[in-house]
Amino acid sequence: MTENCERHISNPTIPKWNQSYYFNFYDRKAKLGGFIRFGLMENVGETNGFAIFFMDGRPLFTRVNMHLPYTSDRPDGGVTVAGVHLEAVRPLQTCRITIDTEDFGVDLSWDQRFPMGDSIVPGNKDDAIARELAYIHLEGACDVTGTVRLRTGQTITIDDAGFRDVSCGPRNWAGVQHYRLAWPIFDNGMSCVAVHAITEQGEGYQKILHDGKRWHHIGRVEEVIDYEADEMGFRHVHWKVWDEDDRLWEFTGKPLFRWQFPFDSFVMVEQMMEYRLSDGTIGYGMGEAGFRFPWEGNGN
Repeated sequence: MTENCERHISNPTIPKWNQSYYFNFYDRKAKLGGFIRFGLMENVGETNGFAIFFMDGRPLFTRVNMHLPYTSDRPDGGVTVAGVHLEAVRPLQTCRITIDTEDFGVDLSWDQRFPMGDSIVPGNKDDAIARELAYIHLEGACDVTGTVRLRTGQTITIDDAGFRDVSCGPRNWAGVQHYRLAWPIFDNGMSCVAVHAITEQGEGYQKILHDGKRWHHIGRVEEVIDYEADEMGFRHVHWKVWDEDDRLWEFTGKPLFRWQFPFDSFVMVEQMMEYRLSDGTIGYGMGEAGFRFPWEGNGN
């Protein structure tokens, strides 16, 4: 399944079968970033997606479409959702995203720094996420390059970093009470995926770390989340992760931009974060939390 996951994969036995493709980036020189997602749910007959771009902490372009007709197109061969086009130029290596409207345009490429790693290992004690949200969840840090065109006519060059993921399996948001995550990319080459979820199946994790040389399993995760007054947005985060060699990677983070994505009785609150390792190394990446309604708390 992994090697074909940018192609169409069917599973008629799972009602909420999902294939999804997520991308983010932040260019520190331009102070410009974005979040893009394509969600394709064949058995529900639905496509959902969003494309949010921001600069200097304020929105540039906001397109959110969560209940569109289903398409069988996939990145391998190209897929367009609400005017946002995604194409796998080289499978699981390079993807290109383009948007071309009268007042905004994007032409960006995500190129993997190293082969993607799967943050989910079904069948162990931490696999509650696998049972509710995905059977595979490939992750990877990327070099992100290209251009963003503004309504003013200004074209901004992007040359920095971002994360992408490829997911395949069930996508049952109703089975998730809450989750929180950190996806930083640090200037020393370290990047990690640390997700802690509370689901109907119990607590679960997605956890994998790349130290700049190879992927490592994460044995233990601890996090402290300081929320804003609304109890959903991050004010400050403090994560500790121990890899398979029992090395501690400790980092903190503060938000640069925040946006909210509705899934009916579930919501994702996504932040672009500035992270800092305990040795002072800077990084950037996503910090996100999800919440089920009626309100059941934020995990604190």
